[in-house]
Amino acid sequence: MSLGIVAAMIAAISVAVLVLFLIPAIQSVRQTAQSVSALADLLANELKPTIKELNEVLAELKTVGGGVAEHTDDVKKFMSALGETGTQITTINRSVGAVAGLLNQAGAVATGVKVAGTYLLENYLKRKMKGV
Repeated sequence: MSLGIVAAMIAAISVAVLVLFLIPAIQSVRQTAQSVSALADLLANELKPTIKELNEVLAELKTVGGGVAEHTDDVKKFMSALGETGTQITTINRSVGAVAGLLNQAGAVATGVKVAGTYLLENYLKRKMKGV
């Protein structure tokens, strides 16, 4: 056997061994490509509608947020009016308190006048009866 034949046989054996080792690697690459293709299909079929729904939800949230912002001024006006009403009620309570105080004083004066009138009448009647 010549050296050329031996070299050709070694090359043929090397190629055969290389092919034997490459076949599982090529099958693994093929399976990976199929998995990536399935994932791409899943993303296209499932993720796109989900993103669309999320965009719709965001649009609704923006609408609700705008509505809340519009009514914020109404709430501020209501709270301001409520504060003014509280101030006016406080003023009315002070006025009622002052009138109640005056009525108490008037009642006390009336009682004093009554007592004084009774005292003076009794003294006057006593003097009249004695003939003074």
